[in-house]
Amino acid sequence: MICSAVLTAGLLLTVNPAVNASAADVDMSAQVAREAAGDTSVTRQVSMTPENTALTEEDQAANGAYIESDAVFKTAGLGSGQLTGTYRLAKYDVINISILGFPNGLGYSTGSTTNASANDLQIGPDGNVSLPYVGTVPLAGLTLDEAKQVIGDKLSTYIRIPAMSVSVRSYAPRKVYVMGEVNNPGIKELGIDNLNAYAALTSAGSWNRRGRSTRVQVIRVIDGTMYYTQLNMKKYIKNHDLTQNVALEDGDIVYVPKSNGIKFNEDVLPYVNAWALYKNLTD
Repeated sequence: MICSAVLTAGLLLTVNPAVNASAADVDMSAQVAREAAGDTSVTRQVSMTPENTALTEEDQAANGAYIESDAVFKTAGLGSGQLTGTYRLAKYDVINISILGFPNGLGYSTGSTTNASANDLQIGPDGNVSLPYVGTVPLAGLTLDEAKQVIGDKLSTYIRIPAMSVSVRSYAPRKVYVMGEVNNPGIKELGIDNLNAYAALTSAGSWNRRGRSTRVQVIRVIDGTMYYTQLNMKKYIKNHDLTQNVALEDGDIVYVPKSNGIKFNEDVLPYVNAWALYKNLTD
């Protein structure tokens, strides 16, 4: 059996092109029936190959399935509400380190902001910062408290640190991929305080007259498996249904189809291939 592979940073997604596209269609009628019956905790799976149809969700995840799971995505907050949870540092964030007894810093500034101080450090594209004597310190993905602990432990080998604080000087923009039937598709940069599906669609000029605003998909890759959720942006705008707008993460895909029936191989996979190529070139 001939298969094609999509290689991303740290992930290998294998797709069988011989599978009929209809096998990957989202069963819209069954979905509507379940939701009409009041089932709000639905996790739907779309098998990539016929032999996956009898597998559990865990097995499908291990086999590269395309899974709909509402639990993966969180309803977006309003305004500054995006930052009310525990923030985790990301590449290109600039942090400020203040150490008691060193008012002028340690002379390790790598901040790129115009008013960067001697205490500023920018996290590089690899998720690390580089400190003199200490070397490379991985910070991306850590909370501020965790970053403070890691930096403090590294520096304590060379200097006595009575007290230290770590704060965020500036937040790096996140990149999301808005594709399908929108007026200005492409890679969009969003600030951390408006990182949500509606903001991403707005940055792309919204959906065009062929786009289905009631079937918008948000796709996220986690540990080699693609998860998605389906949004009804018409309900969000007209009925103020806030559950139809989800918070995004760096690298998410927002896709607007042109019909109710979404065929994975025809409608989504080409965009995932483009996303994988871009991630390989930039990560």
